[in-house]
Amino acid sequence: MAAHTTNYTNTFIEVAEDCPTDHAQEPPAGPSTSSGTVPTIGALHYRMIAEHPFERTSDDVIFATWALRRGIDPEDGEARDEFFSKGQACLRASPLGKRYGWGVLSDAEGRVTLIPRESEEYARLAADPALGHTRAMRARRA
Repeated sequence: MAAHTTNYTNTFIEVAEDCPTDHAQEPPAGPSTSSGTVPTIGALHYRMIAEHPFERTSDDVIFATWALRRGIDPEDGEARDEFFSKGQACLRASPLGKRYGWGVLSDAEGRVTLIPRESEEYARLAADPALGHTRAMRARRA
């Protein structure tokens, strides 16, 4: 099985051009059900990255989100191999950069952290020619 990856290295994913907020916001937790709150994709991405900056790769976050929402153990290596046997959407498609105003910085090993769009660090990273640059995907077509 060929393995695909969503990881970037030494890259800054800037917020989408049509992001509706000028300040980074924590995504809402999600709807409440009789069995508890069902976390949104944005809330899961936020929690995994914000609570553990530069500890997880994009692949780790994308797979764990998929697994948790389906009741699968995020440490299941076989499920992870199967998941990445096909291409998957990367963090450019995450609600964090599309809707909630977070840039995503990946280091040389592909580990990620969040950068609020209104911060001086965001402006510095967005202008850094030593990094690769891309944007979160637009919410709507141009």
